[in-house]
Parts: sequence; structure tokens; C-alpha cells
Amino acid sequence: MTRLYYIHDPMCSWCYAFSEAWSLLQNNLSGEVKVVYLLGGLASDTTAPMPLTVQQSIQQAWQRIEQTIPGIRFNWEFWSRNRPIRSTYPACRAVIAAKRQSADADLKMIRAIQDAYYQKAKNPALLEILVECAEVIGLDADTFKVDLVSTDVENELQLQIQLSRSMGVDSYPSLRLMRSEAIYPIAIDYRNFRTMLDEINIHL
Repeated sequence: MTRLYYIHDPMCSWCYAFSEAWSLLQNNLSGEVKVVYLLGGLASDTTAPMPLTVQQSIQQAWQRIEQTIPGIRFNWEFWSRNRPIRSTYPACRAVIAAKRQSADADLKMIRAIQDAYYQKAKNPALLEILVECAEVIGLDADTFKVDLVSTDVENELQLQIQLSRSMGVDSYPSLRLMRSEAIYPIAIDYRNFRTMLDEINIHL
């Protein structure tokens, strides 16, 4: 089996910007390629306020995305409504916890987190917002709350992070094609899925 690993973080703005190209790429992949989502874990657990320099860096990324990728817009009220926290591990765990309830709930959770963060100016670093996302996509909230802080979910997150790092991934989103135990980095193209498809097909 040939696998295409998509290494991401649900609170990564560039992953959000990649959504359309990623969807088109998946829709055009050869049937022999299995897509595997892998959480990279962008920012570890903390409750400390996000440093101003980090806030400025993220805001600059948002500006670059809006300027270079058609159709992507952010709700800038996030920065005035919230106390930003540089922690994405809770959102990563939410994706894993969601999948424990339904096979496709992880993808729904990713979209719900991105919608809450980038369109509704809510903070998915907070557990109450993640629970709200779970309810939006129809999960059992009580089960979700238990799973979210469980050892099993934490262990799964650490396994995914370790696997992504073993592939040499240090930025998100990233693509890695695994074929016959060889791993090939696939260059990300936010505006044209065909360049990635062509590169994948060369390896096939």
C-alpha cells in the first residue's frame, strides 16, 4: 500500500489556507494511494498568555495568507476578543477524541476547530471551546470530555508527533509519500494541486 501522510495541526493557519488545494489533491489521487492524517503538534501545553512577539508573528502569517491565497479570510476580532494562548495540543487531542466516537469525526472536528478559530474568533486552546466544537458536529459531549483528558488519547498524540518527526517534518502542513518503505517529501503548493499530483505520480 502506498500512503500519503498529511501532517497538520488543527490550529495551524497555513493548514487552514491549504484546505482547498488539499481537498482537490485528494479527489484526484490514484486509487492505490491511501491518505493518512498525522498530527504534528505545533505548540505544547501551556496556560500562559501568548507573548506579544508570537502574536505579531501569527498576525503576519495571516496577512501573508490573505494576500497570497485567493478566498482565504480571517476574523481579526480574535485578537481583541481573546487572551491568546500558544497551545495547540488540546485541539490535537480533540481530533483524536472525536475519532473515537466516529470514523470520520476527526475530519469534522478539524473543520469545526478551524471555523471556531478563524471565522468565529473563538479560542480552541480552551477546553470549553473544544467541547462546543464537539457538540456542533454531533458528538456525545460527556464522552468527549472524558476522552479528551484520557491517557489513551495523550499516548496516541505523542505517537503521531513522534512519527511525524521521524519523517523529518518540522513545519505544517507537510506531505510525505511512503512507497515500498521509501519516504518522499512532496512540496506543498497552496494554489495549484496539480503540481503536487504530478510529483506524486512521478513516484508512482
